Amino acid sequence: MTPGLLSIVIPNWNGQRFLKTCLDSLLCQTHAPLEIIVVDNASSDGSQAFVRQHYPQVKLVELPNNRGFTGACNVGIEAAQGEFIVLLNNDTEVDPRWAEAVVRAFGADERVGIVASKMLLFEQRDRIHTAGDGFSTDGRAINRGVWQKDVGQYDREEYVFSACGGSSAYRRAMLDEIGLLDDDFFFLLEDVDLGWRAQLAGWRALYTPQAIVYHYLSATGGGATASFYDGRNAIFVLVKNLPTALWHKHWRAILRHQAHLAWEALRAWRGQAARARLRGMAAALWHLPRLLAKRRAIQARRRADLETLEALLTPIDASGSR
Repeated sequence: MTPGLLSIVIPNWNGQRFLKTCLDSLLCQTHAPLEIIVVDNASSDGSQAFVRQHYPQVKLVELPNNRGFTGACNVGIEAAQGEFIVLLNNDTEVDPRWAEAVVRAFGADERVGIVASKMLLFEQRDRIHTAGDGFSTDGRAINRGVWQKDVGQYDREEYVFSACGGSSAYRRAMLDEIGLLDDDFFFLLEDVDLGWRAQLAGWRALYTPQAIVYHYLSATGGGATASFYDGRNAIFVLVKNLPTALWHKHWRAILRHQAHLAWEALRAWRGQAARARLRGMAAALWHLPRLLAKRRAIQARRRADLETLEALLTPIDASGSR
């Protein structure tokens, strides 16, 4: 590990058309030192040759098959040398002072294990994608400020639940303690799962508005595949991470929300995405024994008290969508 080094891990699958914008913005950062790692998920669009030819200063890791967002990120984290590690989507552009702001935020408190950026829409740069992530009392991951016009309402640095995986920064010491992304997720909600594990272990997540990222929303993912993993992984998160006392308090709201999702999917069952969501929810139930084993290990390591965890949850009427 190199103290002060910020390692940036970019998972890539057929995203060549986005790489120039993303990598050029990283090479213009005011902070040094930086380590940039592109982990390629067996792309077929020439991404590997593009990086080798145009960005020799970028470390390229070529995987023989598509290991998903989680697999690629974990390979990148293991290859990284930095004290701080950022997972950054390939369909982003970062402000020149983004890396500087991220590293500065880690210095606010030694228990800050996660730093969240202000993510704005790439093509509507006055619109918010997320100002840090939250988690609602009915079991939903939420993007703070999603779709709102950015008029300075999120210009204050503050503690949040977690960071969106499109630009999530982690302290290596925290990852060494709680582990990397859960590779069973493949993609979607793996960032929320890691956020829960961090909070349970007593780490904190800090949102810093000076770390600005512009994001092509869902440019390299979506459709029925996303619906499957969204339906499945939301249940993964709840079973693994929600403490028993919080289950007792909020189980009605959580089950009501899951039932609503299932009913809406059933009503639209002719649609490919709706059927995929139902398959995902059923797959989560199939995995319950494995999830419960993970839950026991996670809950056994919990250091945060229930009052602190409860305070992190967003009331239903104040939550947004992800």
